[in-house]
Amino acid sequence: MTITKADIIRKLSSRKFWVCLVAFVSALLTAFNVPEASISQVVSIVMAFGALIAYIFCEGWVDKARAENQTEVDNSGVD
Repeated sequence: MTITKADIIRKLSSRKFWVCLVAFVSALLTAFNVPEASISQVVSIVMAFGALIAYIFCEGWVDKARAENQTEVDNSGVD
């Protein structure tokens, strides 16, 4: 199976992916007896990063769709 750039972008902009990542990191930190305050800080940083990445990719998709739509309108105009 070939993984495309679109597949990676889709995964990075998925809330499910970020929640899964936070759960995994939290479990690891708990297993290694990291203090609860530190776990909260790490989880907050991961979630903030995930929200930022999702926002950037989604805005990119919207901008790309808008540009493609505008190009189609321009190309179908009067000759």
